[in-house]
Amino acid sequence: MQSIAILLTVHNRKDKTLECLKRLYNQDSLNNYLIEIYLTNDACTDGTTESIMQLYPKVHIINGNGNLFWNRGMHTAWEEAAKNHYDFYLWLNDDTFVYSNMLTSLLQAAKEKGNEAIIVGATQSIDHQTTTYGGRLENGEIPKPNGELVSIHHFNGNIVLIPHYVYDKIGNLDYHFTHSKGDFDYGLRAGKVGIKMFQVGKYLGECEQHKELDTWCNPKVPLKRRWEMLHRPNGMPPKETFYFEKRHINLWIAIIHYFTIYIRCIIPQLWIIRSGKKQKH
Repeated sequence: MQSIAILLTVHNRKDKTLECLKRLYNQDSLNNYLIEIYLTNDACTDGTTESIMQLYPKVHIINGNGNLFWNRGMHTAWEEAAKNHYDFYLWLNDDTFVYSNMLTSLLQAAKEKGNEAIIVGATQSIDHQTTTYGGRLENGEIPKPNGELVSIHHFNGNIVLIPHYVYDKIGNLDYHFTHSKGDFDYGLRAGKVGIKMFQVGKYLGECEQHKELDTWCNPKVPLKRRWEMLHRPNGMPPKETFYFEKRHINLWIAIIHYFTIYIRCIIPQLWIIRSGKKQKH
């Protein structure tokens, strides 16, 4: 019997979290698989944890302090799960509502690649009009599922299957990142050690895209608020951005962007004007 640990981190999105878990518990039947869920409760105050304990008592809950955010919350869940040496680890965002064939599709693709590749599922908007998250090509685009496994360069962390073979080579998410960039970083690190990555040829769930202009660079927001949001884990923390770009691009670019991030926060209108000119051309 093979084993799968499903990893989530949650914070005050009770309705979405419960819908996500409901979808998980309604997956197509899998024979000879042990499936367990590890969920980091990052100090929820909206009744999320209590509802999970009541409705899904078998979920392993690890309590955080409210400052873990996505990357460190997922790291925490994975660290706990890895103590039991599962054959597969599945990352899942709690705002992602998976289809019933999600697990069977991921596992079939993993089997085709000898259980030595990272397998990613693409998501679409609820109205099925837009591809929202999934694998990323080298140019950053998400390939639209076309019925075939597609080789990818890195990925979003919404639906990601990591075989134990990959975990043995790369380990956990990098705890240096608080919220974002940890998923992109993991994929890029995988590529550097020769791990292949593929996106499944069909959508495996729904997740709405976050399209709003980030608060830290929104000219309609007062400067003081922009400055605060810039340094929040879910903003654009300059030190984490520098660390990421130094690792995956080069030191020179990392230095330039370290300063231009601050300029964009202080004078965001420059980027909007520049973007408008590019669109006109």
